[in-house]
Amino acid sequence: MKSSLSLVIPVYNEEENLDELVDRCVAACDALGRPYEVVLVDDGSRDASRERIEAKARQFGGRVKGVFLNRNYGQHNAVICGLGHADGATVVTLDADLQNPPEEIGRLMAKVDEGYDVVGTVRVNRQDSLLRRLPSLLINRMVMSATGVMMHDYGCMLRAYDRRVVDAILECRERSTFVPVLANSFACRTTEIDVHHDERKAGTSKYGLFRLLNLMFDLMTSMTTAPLRMLTYAGGALSLCGIAFGAFLLAMRLLLGSEWAAQGIFTLFAVVFVLLGVQLVAMGLLGEFIGRIHIDVRQRPRYFVERIVGATGVRLTWSPEDAADEVLEHQAT
Repeated sequence: MKSSLSLVIPVYNEEENLDELVDRCVAACDALGRPYEVVLVDDGSRDASRERIEAKARQFGGRVKGVFLNRNYGQHNAVICGLGHADGATVVTLDADLQNPPEEIGRLMAKVDEGYDVVGTVRVNRQDSLLRRLPSLLINRMVMSATGVMMHDYGCMLRAYDRRVVDAILECRERSTFVPVLANSFACRTTEIDVHHDERKAGTSKYGLFRLLNLMFDLMTSMTTAPLRMLTYAGGALSLCGIAFGAFLLAMRLLLGSEWAAQGIFTLFAVVFVLLGVQLVAMGLLGEFIGRIHIDVRQRPRYFVERIVGATGVRLTWSPEDAADEVLEHQAT
């Protein structure tokens, strides 16, 4: 029997794309022949996105659910919220900008049916600007180095997760999180497929340079303490260089006399390097402990749900056969 599907879509100021997005998602899910739901998480939109979500929830009955957050919490917190309100045995995440076609969902589900816990995607002929692609390349390499899982496009939100992986993600309580990294850390079998990438049809990207930098900083501080460890290594290396420089100065002073050392200025440099290195080592070690404490004690809520529309008492019971019943009922009336 085919597993049920929850499609989770974070939404932020996407009023111009929502009607087409939901229509295409419903059509793509109908074609799969399995129970499904579409969960739209509005991340504090300031345009008419909420009204469009409410209209689609009414149009498609229990198949489309809207979850409204009281303010903007960021894309990945919105995804976590969607995962928490998803009931499917498989969860597929998707951006709301239509750059990744919903028609690709069927290919991800085919891989899930083969037994993979996480199915990632790689955007082919990516339509983003160089300003978007360079930080994405850096993030991909940083994540692969930290997790050891070789995936080539962590920035693509079109991904499929098994329910066991989703439940493990939801048990993680840290506030700053990156869903694909968490998923890969819990998965036993991962794979990735190439997917088509379209130009944005309407609206503008919500990831400017400042938000990309914030995302990179969150990644460095939430998934690893490597930057702090690098500070410790740098301090140790600088201390060793200072000691070596001091030994070199002592040897040259003995060989060439006190005039060679420029009246102690070079010696002062060596002492400063040693002290600076020791300080960096101490800061790195202190930061290592503080970073681990920070990771353990973060228990603040990731988001606050204002209200939910389109929820039904019976979850994921809709199937394509129900569509025929709806048509017959409509014709009868």
